[in-house]
Amino acid sequence: MRKLTVLPLASATFFMVSGGPYGIEELVQHCGYKLALAVILLVPIVWSLPTGMMVAELSAAIPAEGGFYVWVRRGLGPFWGFQEAWLSLVSSVFDMAAYPTLFVVYLRRVWPAASSGHKGPIIASLVIAACVLWNLFGAKAVGDGSIWLAALLLTPFIVVVGAALFRHSPAGTVAQGSDHDWIAGVIVAMWNYMGWDNASTIAGEVHNPQRTYPRVMLIALAAIVASYAIPILAVWTTHVPPSSWTAGSWADIGSAVAGPWLGFVLVIAAMVSTFGILNSLTLSYSRLPLALAGTGQAPAAFTRTLSNGAPWVSLVFCGLAWTAALGLSLDRLLMLDILLYGASLILEFIALVALRVREPDLPRPFKIPGGLLAAALVGAGPAALLVLAAIRNHDEKLSGTSALSIGLILMAAGVAVYFVLNRRPAQSSGSAGSFR
Repeated sequence: MRKLTVLPLASATFFMVSGGPYGIEELVQHCGYKLALAVILLVPIVWSLPTGMMVAELSAAIPAEGGFYVWVRRGLGPFWGFQEAWLSLVSSVFDMAAYPTLFVVYLRRVWPAASSGHKGPIIASLVIAACVLWNLFGAKAVGDGSIWLAALLLTPFIVVVGAALFRHSPAGTVAQGSDHDWIAGVIVAMWNYMGWDNASTIAGEVHNPQRTYPRVMLIALAAIVASYAIPILAVWTTHVPPSSWTAGSWADIGSAVAGPWLGFVLVIAAMVSTFGILNSLTLSYSRLPLALAGTGQAPAAFTRTLSNGAPWVSLVFCGLAWTAALGLSLDRLLMLDILLYGASLILEFIALVALRVREPDLPRPFKIPGGLLAAALVGAGPAALLVLAAIRNHDEKLSGTSALSIGLILMAAGVAVYFVLNRRPAQSSGSAGSFR
């Protein structure tokens, strides 16, 4: 089996977390340029860096396929391990059905007929199928491909930066205003900086994970911060007003600073971004049914893999589930994504502390400095931001029901499913009481 090295894993992680500057536009709209740049630089210190350090320590100490599911199960037991996997897989339904739909939205800008009749759902289904097929070639193929996809994605933004800085075309006047909604901006930034633990699920397919993961976390974080901050800073010099920054507005901004041709290229790059995100997350999420089956919490069929390590049954199952979800027509809500992801993230930070207590002698090639207290406090920043997001968005609606209520219902469903699945007598092998 060919394994992932630093650059391919860092590129895949880049897409798992970010996928480039797309999605950050509303941060400028909410905050204006100065505050938006401050949020871009400060949020990762409180939100991403602690998560990256936690992922680096646990991935290096327990480099197992299934990543965060294995950590939580080992540290907190099978019940919480199952909840960790449940939260991730349920949230994937919202995420993974949204990306191919967004792909069609961008495609429609260059081919208006893309969404007419049944074309939209068919194209979205083909995008999912293409990612499943790519993943059948193994993790190394996805990682290597992510390098090229990242290059294709980021090249137009290099042109944006160059055109903005050197041509300095005044596209308008900057009106910062005083009605900034910095909390809304922070929530947008949190969503654009989350997903670091997704890289952990493929640890069994990573070369020398003890050294690779800490380096990958730093490289990916630096690349993502730069991909957000530098284009926004450059466009600021062109006097594009913050009110022009709306969801999906990069093509319009590119047209304003360099001409319609760049707007067209940025639409193509947006399609590359959505495909790259979907492809990398397919790699990550498909390892969860495999890991669940390995501990007896999912059908044994999910353990079937190809010679390159690709879990083909899990890939096909996930692809079919995401394709079926296309018909739900669910809008992605930042609150719902952050709530489900945040709950799983808190479990990971708790598992970090539990493993420090239960297994103090576990070899940790990378270790968060400062002892047990530092390990306990490292999750305080992310937890505080999650509470802030929940308070700020408790009234956000999805089909007439608050996103918070839907999230809590989905969490409760995970508890019910666990007990239904465990009504059968415990088996001798892979017993439910095993933490390893």
